[in-house]
Amino acid sequence: MTRLLIIDDHAVVRQGLLQAFKDNGFTSIEAAGSIKDARAKIAAFNPDAIIVDLNLPDGSGLEIVHWVRKHSAEIAIIILSLNDPAKFIKIARSSGANAYLSKSQSMQEIISSVTFALSNPGSFTSALTADQPRDFDLTPREIEVLYLLAEGASNLDISSKLYISLSTVKTHISALMRKLECTNRTAAAKIARDNGFLL
Repeated sequence: MTRLLIIDDHAVVRQGLLQAFKDNGFTSIEAAGSIKDARAKIAAFNPDAIIVDLNLPDGSGLEIVHWVRKHSAEIAIIILSLNDPAKFIKIARSSGANAYLSKSQSMQEIISSVTFALSNPGSFTSALTADQPRDFDLTPREIEVLYLLAEGASNLDISSKLYISLSTVKTHISALMRKLECTNRTAAAKIARDNGFLL
């Protein structure tokens, strides 16, 4: 049985989410309207998943995210807010949240995000629309490695061209695969092209 905690200062939002999750088979649900209430509920209820708004009467929902992540890497944390995703996705990801969603998204998308985060604790998803570029947070050196990968360069080629060791090349490629969420060079090049890193 999944324990879900909904943290939002608007009673209507809390009630709507509570009802939607009950209708989708969630039976153990608690709600809180502030950071103070949320901390008490988390300690007593020990949730498996948390939905938290950024704007709470006694501070930012990010405080909850940071606090929970100090104690658990497994709890699914979804930030659900009216704030502009383009400005907050990177912050949400770096805080340790599993997803950043807009309150304008459908209830089914919200439920799907919670379900996905529960089964993929290290994941991050967001509400970016197709016309907004994804921010993969690549370093300048990773972009250089990415260009050479797309040209079909081997690790040895990259090493000699960039004057870095083979182990450093492997470290950069590993970071690229993780950040681009792919498992091979061809997929990395395609994602990079699709997102404007390569022409």
